[in-house]
Amino acid sequence: MRTTTAHALLAPGAPLELITLERRDLRADDLAVRVDFCGVCHSDLHALDQARPGQLPLVPGHESVGEVVAVGPAVTGFAVGDPVAVGNIVDSCGTCENCLADEQSLCVEFPTLTYGGRDRHDGSRTQGAWSGELVVRESFAYHLPAGLDPAAVAPLMCAGATTWAPLARAGVGPGDRVGVVGLGGLGHLAVKFAVARGAEVTVFTTSPRKRADALALGAVEVVVSTDVAAMAAVARRLDLVVDTASGDHDPSPYLETLRRGGTLCMLGIPPRYSVSAMSLLPQRSLTASGSAGRADTQAMLDFAAEHGVAADVEVVPASRLGEALDRLARNDVRHRFVLDLRPGADSATASAAAADDREGRRTL
Repeated sequence: MRTTTAHALLAPGAPLELITLERRDLRADDLAVRVDFCGVCHSDLHALDQARPGQLPLVPGHESVGEVVAVGPAVTGFAVGDPVAVGNIVDSCGTCENCLADEQSLCVEFPTLTYGGRDRHDGSRTQGAWSGELVVRESFAYHLPAGLDPAAVAPLMCAGATTWAPLARAGVGPGDRVGVVGLGGLGHLAVKFAVARGAEVTVFTTSPRKRADALALGAVEVVVSTDVAAMAAVARRLDLVVDTASGDHDPSPYLETLRRGGTLCMLGIPPRYSVSAMSLLPQRSLTASGSAGRADTQAMLDFAAEHGVAADVEVVPASRLGEALDRLARNDVRHRFVLDLRPGADSATASAAAADDREGRRTL
């Protein structure tokens, strides 16, 4: 076994504790990855809030970047010292029609998640990347793009892939009109990718205060979705709407903004919603998407490197993880928290803060 440290939930509702964690010995196609940065997102918060005794200990973290520190004997695509990124899926059956189509997130047997899943070989519960080291199959690791801030790449491994996939599948490009509902961790990346692909982007928000942020990201229009007149003014104009709102809401008003044949893609996937059938009559489509397979994830990373797309992040030293989780619960973040797991990260916080303006990020 390989031994590392990790930030774990040991009892429901308790603060996270730093524990010693055993990782499996490397199998033939495994990498051992030193984790430098890992995203902190609402799905992690939800997992912590919903965890039950039988699911503990729980180590969250599913958007990580770091460096390869060891490789199994059958590994061919990575070497010790390579910068690497790992997302929210670490395995799949590999044989169903979806896996064979490189859509591992849609694995018929359900993909093995980075944490809270079951290892397909030994049945052990997977533990996430809020830890010093991660062991992962080579086929579910990705080369870290050069030229991008590694901390800002971390959220691309889930939020980035999730927002990229519907844009890529729709073939979004110059001349297309794309709507993005919400401007949080998912929404800001949807705007960035759509703009970089050449689309004209309209942002829908319930908060007029987000207008400046949306325009700074490249949106050409910001519509307050509770303003009936403003919504009516954009009726039948858009080709694709990407809805990142996670709470219960009626998607019908966003369907009305679509031209004939347009598509509304739900990414937040709220627990339930109802839709007016009349909204679908002009040959409009309602679909949903979550995460991405290996091909889409690699394409997203290649595009991000070429176009300089990365998340807007606040970098959090490990000692202040609890503070970040509290703020995240209040939606007090712009736009993603990233946990700094490097040795000495706390002592580096002051110097990192001095460079924030140059790097375009904020350090707690």
